[in-house]
Amino acid sequence: MYVKMKVAGIAIDPVANTPIVILKDMEEHNIVPIWIGILEASAIAAELESINLARPLTHTLVKNVIESLNSNLEKIHISDLQDNTFYATLVMTLRNDKDTIIEVDARPSDAIALALSMDAPIYVKDEIIEKSKMLSVSDSDEKTEFEKKKWAEILDELSPEDFGKYKM
Repeated sequence: MYVKMKVAGIAIDPVANTPIVILKDMEEHNIVPIWIGILEASAIAAELESINLARPLTHTLVKNVIESLNSNLEKIHISDLQDNTFYATLVMTLRNDKDTIIEVDARPSDAIALALSMDAPIYVKDEIIEKSKMLSVSDSDEKTEFEKKKWAEILDELSPEDFGKYKM
């Protein structure tokens, strides 16, 4: 089963010094942090702030291709989490005689930027929500259970105001 989520903002992992996109469910009970690259964070931030850039970014290019093919991005799925790596799928309708539904593998950061630009909903598999609560704050295997629980508490207590200018 999938849970509808929204982008709550972008934060910086204080240990790894890398961006994290924070997804929250619509009732704001569950949080899913996804570590992403700086360029991907910039693309998501540009969408959150409705900034129009002179040249298209990758997600804008994909949006233009989808629209040029008379197709639609119906939704994205954050569908798997393995070894602290998230996986996503674009669910699209190809407008033809049969309105064919296709799924395309994507990086979550690209899928989220595309969903924001095309106003498509974001869904996270409920198993992923549970798994993400056990993620360590960085790639180090040396994190103690205490540190993991502390990180989970920090994420649970985040409010939109904690995200600076990228809040929604």
